[in-house]
Amino acid sequence: MTAPHAIDGAALLDEVEAFHRRFNVFPTEAAYVAVALWDAHAHLIDCFETTPRIAFLSPEPGSGKSRALEIVELLTPRPVATVSASANALYRLVDSAEGLPTVLFDEVDTIFGPKAGADEALRGFLNAGYRRIGGALRCVGEGSNQNAQVFNSYCAVAMAGLGSLPDTVLTRSVIVRMRKRAPNEKVEPYRQRIHEKQGHALRDRLAKWADTVRDQVAQAWPTMPDGVTDRPADVWEPLLAVADAIGGDWPGRARAACLELISAAHDNDEASLGVRLLTDLRDKVFCGADRMPTAAIIECLLRMDDAPWGDLDDKPINSRTLARLLGQYVTPANKPIKPRGIRTPSGFPKGYYADDLTDAWTRYCPPSPEESATSATSATPQVNRGESVADTATPLRHMSAEAATQSALAH
Repeated sequence: MTAPHAIDGAALLDEVEAFHRRFNVFPTEAAYVAVALWDAHAHLIDCFETTPRIAFLSPEPGSGKSRALEIVELLTPRPVATVSASANALYRLVDSAEGLPTVLFDEVDTIFGPKAGADEALRGFLNAGYRRIGGALRCVGEGSNQNAQVFNSYCAVAMAGLGSLPDTVLTRSVIVRMRKRAPNEKVEPYRQRIHEKQGHALRDRLAKWADTVRDQVAQAWPTMPDGVTDRPADVWEPLLAVADAIGGDWPGRARAACLELISAAHDNDEASLGVRLLTDLRDKVFCGADRMPTAAIIECLLRMDDAPWGDLDDKPINSRTLARLLGQYVTPANKPIKPRGIRTPSGFPKGYYADDLTDAWTRYCPPSPEESATSATSATPQVNRGESVADTATPLRHMSAEAATQSALAH
């Protein structure tokens, strides 16, 4: 039975969404839904097994990322904003008796990558704190009197940065890809002295609402949209649980946003180099052929527009690099993929067999384009059943398998 003075969660979250809209132009309606739900989930973080990170990313400065963090800071419990922090300091912050903080990282792109040095420890903090069971083992004490202690790292984290982030962070995040505002997109100027009080009033009401649904949310197992499993399900489960507790049109909006943002994340994320190679081999090189000489494969890869194969560490892909990349994956017999001899009328060059690649294609590559099944007539050099098949469709773009074989024998 509804209490006489029950808080209308749907109306409250509508206000939270409207507050964000005053100061930020997000790229999609789904982003507003996700951010508002994320604000609310931060007040219920003790109810969940996982807490998704939220990442505001853009290719250029001036896209509203820092402003988005500022608004999130007003609406979430115990916010701690930083552009520079040590992992040890954050572990101690999370483990303090004051309660779980909401950590807000601006310019987070500067703490990752090969030049980040000691800041790489922050990646461990972000990854470990995604799950409640995560933590860090540290020695605590003075001199030789040291004791091992596990520091908790589970807390809500919002990030803003340029470019992208490591896959280990992105896959644990709801990603909002920000853009510069168009001339016709207007927002209200943010004035901290005025708007901080308004944001804090909403934050306090969110906290009161959260206390009324805490037990309900802790026992919730929200239904996932079709196809949302594994890590994406872990990321979105807390947000959908919050949406179900809020009611109104939020459960439907939340699931629609879930599907849209997961799809957008896949569209924007660059596949690993190995997955890109496997996919290109399947869709643009083999195209139904059962074997290909190494030389023909490399020739095809180097002629692909908008592909990385012509510039890997400042040099084009070669047979050694090809073997190293494919050797990370295994055949259906669980053996590393390696080049094997291919019998052709012109010799016995090294190459690769489709049968060896099939298992990796199935496990790692995205679904093939619908037209790939009928693209066996595409203009790629093929060696089929030990015989060369010259490419007559586009002779200027691709070498024939005969030429590829001669090249392989020459080397």
